[in-house]
Amino acid sequence: MTDSEFSLQLDVEWPKIPGNLADVENEITGWYEKLLAGKVPGKDFLGWLNWPLEKHEALLDNINTMASEIQEEADYFVSAGIGGSYLGARTVIEALKAPEVFLNEKPRVLWAGHNISGSYHKTLLEKIEDGSVYINAISKSGTTTETAIAFRLLREKLKEKYSSSEMARRIIVTTSSDRGALIEAAQENGYRSLEIPDNIGGRFSVFTAVGLLPAAVAGVDIKELLAGARAMADRLNSSSDGAREAIHYAATRNAFYRNGGRLEILASFYPELSSLGKWWQQLFGESEGKDGKGLYPAAVNFSTDLHSLGQYIQEGPPDRMETFLCLGEETDTIKVPHSSSSSDGLDYLAGRTLSEINSQALIATRSAHVSGGVPAVSIHLPRLNSAWLGALLYFFQFSCALSALGLGVNPFNQPGVEAYKTNMYRLLGKPGFN
Repeated sequence: MTDSEFSLQLDVEWPKIPGNLADVENEITGWYEKLLAGKVPGKDFLGWLNWPLEKHEALLDNINTMASEIQEEADYFVSAGIGGSYLGARTVIEALKAPEVFLNEKPRVLWAGHNISGSYHKTLLEKIEDGSVYINAISKSGTTTETAIAFRLLREKLKEKYSSSEMARRIIVTTSSDRGALIEAAQENGYRSLEIPDNIGGRFSVFTAVGLLPAAVAGVDIKELLAGARAMADRLNSSSDGAREAIHYAATRNAFYRNGGRLEILASFYPELSSLGKWWQQLFGESEGKDGKGLYPAAVNFSTDLHSLGQYIQEGPPDRMETFLCLGEETDTIKVPHSSSSSDGLDYLAGRTLSEINSQALIATRSAHVSGGVPAVSIHLPRLNSAWLGALLYFFQFSCALSALGLGVNPFNQPGVEAYKTNMYRLLGKPGFN
């Protein structure tokens, strides 16, 4: 793998190509130049742009050392965070190890603080009752309600299980280096800490310690993950020609939106990419959904969702486009077995691998939806491994920034998220919110 050759193949099929597509692409190319120059709204949060290109050997070695300790000692590693503080790590782990239902290796990575469900956290606390436990609390401020509640619950559980010194050894906080409730707690109690850079927002933080520690604990090769991101960053940051796929994807989304489009569907035929869909939803939803603008990001997993949302996508309102994630090499050799009975009508598939059938299902679905008037973007990865996943995640971050800038919004803030918090604080009687 060489950085200069490292690119994703991107194909677009338009039932009817918008007349303004070329003009929109020129606009996005202009925003590309401004993004690299740092002359864009939200420029104080561009740390993600060059992060993979910088040297992080000490950080990676530190994280891998922590991960080795946890792998040796822990039955459970509980990651407490919400939004970008957990979606990136969960995406990486499930894509490269297994869908959540199959993740049973020691240590089992568990998730807390992304909801306030009493039944969920009760079950979680019961789950870790008898095992060896480490906790990673992730929040830049340390006061995010969902995460702070979970961290308080988890600390109380550890107090029951361990001495104060042993408890401190088993807590790692990932937070701001110089302010906030979590770094204060770490300094007071002797917790280990990892830094969230101030100039990188949560949904762009997967390649920092936020995403890397949980991934490393799960056995992901984080150096390869970052190498893939670095190769993609090197390509996209080199020239507009190197970034042509990202520019074209952003321009396609913008042209579709400006011509009445309202919905983009990320479609995968691979269950291990389900969490990637949730990560992608946050990335584009929080980056673009402002000032009454933006495509609504919806993720589906086929074939499952073809039997629930397939009808809507095929014949619903003409306001949706679809982006397919396509994988090249799959390693499974599971074949449809021959049978003495042909009552199920599967004789024509006997001897074929599930990978072959799944690939043809993707092609057939894309063709059907295009014929139904749905523009289709296809993003092709040669294979799904640490390096290519790192490349894909960085590609989406870069494309998202361009797409949001093309809409005229700041990609790096999320002022609307505060509305529900203000209402919740008032209803619960938080001081200062009466």
